Amino acid sequence: MRQRPSQLPLDLSFRPANGRDDFVVGSCNQVAVDWLDRYPAWPGPVAVLCGAPGSGKSHLLAVWGHAAGALIVQGPDLQVATLNDVIGHAQAIAVDAADLVKEPDCLFHLVNMVRDRNGHLLVAVQDPPARWTFGTADMRSRLAAAPLLELGPPDDMVLQSVLLKQFDDRQLLPDADVLRFLTDRMPRTFDAVRAIAARMDQLSLAERKKPTKPLARKVLIDLGYIETTPEE
Repeated sequence: MRQRPSQLPLDLSFRPANGRDDFVVGSCNQVAVDWLDRYPAWPGPVAVLCGAPGSGKSHLLAVWGHAAGALIVQGPDLQVATLNDVIGHAQAIAVDAADLVKEPDCLFHLVNMVRDRNGHLLVAVQDPPARWTFGTADMRSRLAAAPLLELGPPDDMVLQSVLLKQFDDRQLLPDADVLRFLTDRMPRTFDAVRAIAARMDQLSLAERKKPTKPLARKVLIDLGYIETTPEE
């Protein structure tokens, strides 16, 4: 674990992603992480990673894919006609945005593929397959029967930890009260974290200031996360 500035006494739990950015584990994703850690000792060949946009499912899918040596593909890119060529002999397959697939039969074939070759399939989706209205009933039922690994909105610890890492990567050193100010007012998504860190970096450089609460307020206003209000 990397050492953090002493003025930020946060309880940070970083999960290295095999050379990629750290994945922060918290109550919002612990169950999903624990399940994926069981690979390859899954009770079945298929698992479904489910979460709202910005919940970190694509990041976690990439972490698992890297660790498992999986072939990672995007749902919208899959086509039945070329599926065999794309998948090849892969034993572990990860499909991001699987619910945006243009040809739903691809998912049905993928489930059959991994079963036939004793492989594993992880799909990342926004809504549980049981709620889908597209594709065949057989395809939906097979995915609905797989373990559903749900990602909740990031809690304060996770948001502050990811914010801190994003700031640290940019050599920004905000005080703890700045992080609390941001997490109390920002959308609870990792997309918002990245947007805030990038905008804070721009303003800090432009104004030659370290991250402060007034600067944090300006960032939130610029991004449309809060309305213009008198300074607190």
